[in-house]
Order: sequence, then structure tokens, then C-alpha cells
Amino acid sequence: MFTLRRYAPADAPQWDTVIGHSRTGNFLHRRAYMDYHADRFTDASLIVQRNDEAVAVFPVSLRDGVATSHGGLTYAGLITTRAMRTEWALEVFERIGEHYRALGVKRIVYKAVPHVFHAYPAEEDLYALHRLGARLQRRDVASVVALREPFDFTEGRRRAVDKARKTAIRLQRGTELADFHALLSEVLHRRHAVAPTHSLAELCLLRSRFPQQIVLHEARGEEALLAGALVYDFGRVVHTQYLAASEQGRECNALNLLLAELIERTYSDRQYFSFGISTEQEGQVLNGGLIAQKEYFGARAVVHDFYEWVL
Repeated sequence: MFTLRRYAPADAPQWDTVIGHSRTGNFLHRRAYMDYHADRFTDASLIVQRNDEAVAVFPVSLRDGVATSHGGLTYAGLITTRAMRTEWALEVFERIGEHYRALGVKRIVYKAVPHVFHAYPAEEDLYALHRLGARLQRRDVASVVALREPFDFTEGRRRAVDKARKTAIRLQRGTELADFHALLSEVLHRRHAVAPTHSLAELCLLRSRFPQQIVLHEARGEEALLAGALVYDFGRVVHTQYLAASEQGRECNALNLLLAELIERTYSDRQYFSFGISTEQEGQVLNGGLIAQKEYFGARAVVHDFYEWVL
């Protein structure tokens, strides 16, 4: 009933059509996003067809005998259209196992899409993995505000926002990424001795490909950039891919003001506002200070699960 074939560049239109009609896919899973760093990963993705109609795609990269879904993505897994049924998923996962065993793959690391990013219920994959003996390997904790439900900022956070509103901070949509990337790089280097995951050139390329989905929001003083938020707009969900504030911005609560504006006004008509994860060392260490800052805005925990499926 089902056929699986390895993705080839000529399949990009068909792949993107599945993503567009899927329950869990978003622009991260479109080939124009996935392929910006194709030189870093050995792609072994699959297209799943039923009666010659594509009903799912499986973003996968290979490294050292391990298949990961996908090494260059925060989450992916089997991305299916609404046509996919539970019994069908069981058969598809059996076929997936057969396919990668034939390539000499020993195990699959499966990055499940967190439920808040689902456009429609889509956890057939988790049941199939359970049936196949996969085990939970890693669990990260993200923070999400449910915008359609009652939520509250803490009293301290509300005071900080109200204080910032009385200043001359100017909130605006940013047009150039260079200032923000420089600020982000400086903050990450000073605090963690690391660089942003994306270079400035990569961010510019991605935003040129997805100008409506990758949006920069800024808080500025008279001249300087005080704080910024690079938002990935998935439609039902918006996600803060990067946040940064200068020392001056921290002193005047510029980032607090900017985030309050995004949560309470700019994106208030969405379902969820995602702050991303606050865990380190494959979920074993919680950055308490970081997650508290997100929870002060009313965000609460959503997990990002990784499964290990030994073939």
C-alpha cells in the first residue's frame, strides 16, 4: 500500500506541498529552509506515498550510522497530511525501519514535534514508536504562553513593563538584521562564550526566503538598539528564535516592554507564544534563571521529546 523513496532535489515542489497540507509541518520543514545548510548534513530524507499520492515526508540526516530527524532542525519527525491514519502509520514506520536497516543504520533519533505546533491532532507517530520499542532519550523543557486562555504577568514583571512604557523607548519592526546580530553575538559571547547558531549571512538569506515568517522586532532609544526579538511566525504559533538586550536596554527594561507588546498586542490573536527551551546537557540541566524570566510573562512548560529507536 505504501512506498518509500529517498528525497531528491527534483522532489522539492512535492515535498513542500505535503508540508503545506500537513498537521505538524511549518516553514522550518520546507526545503528552502532545510537546505540552507545542506553542506553540513548528509540528507537521507524520505517521501511516503500511498497509491502514488504523497501523504508524508520524513526529514532525516545521516551521521556515523545514526539517522536523525533532522540534525539541522529543532524538531521534525514524520510529517503527515490529514489523510494519515493510525493503522497506516504503523505500517509506514515498519517500512521506515526496513529502509534504514538496509542502509546500515543502527538507530534512529526521532525529534517529535511538540503538540503546541500541531495544526490538528497528529500523534500516530508516538504510538508507532511505542509499539516498536523506542525509548525516550531526551526531554527538553520549553516555555509557552497560551494566548487564548487567561494568563498573567507577575506583579514584578508588570511593574517593569509599566515603568518602561513611561520612557522614550521606541518599538518598531526592524528592517536590517546587522545591528541585532551584532548585539546578539556580543551578549552570547559575554555570557556563554558562544556564537549565534546562525551567522548574519545565513539569517539574511533565510529572511529573504521567508520575509513574512521571519520578523525582527526592535526596541530603540534615540539612536542605539536597546533590545530585539527575532520572531519565527508559524501562523497559529509564534516563536522567539533569538532575544537580546544591551546593558542599557536591561537597565531600562526594553526587552520586557518589547515582549509585553508582542504578547499582548502584536500577536494576541494567535494560539501560542513560544519562548523556546531553557535546558542544557540534553535536558538534564535546567537553567532556572532563564526559565523564570519566561514564566514571569505567564509562560508554562511544554516538552520537546527525543526518542531513540534501535533498529
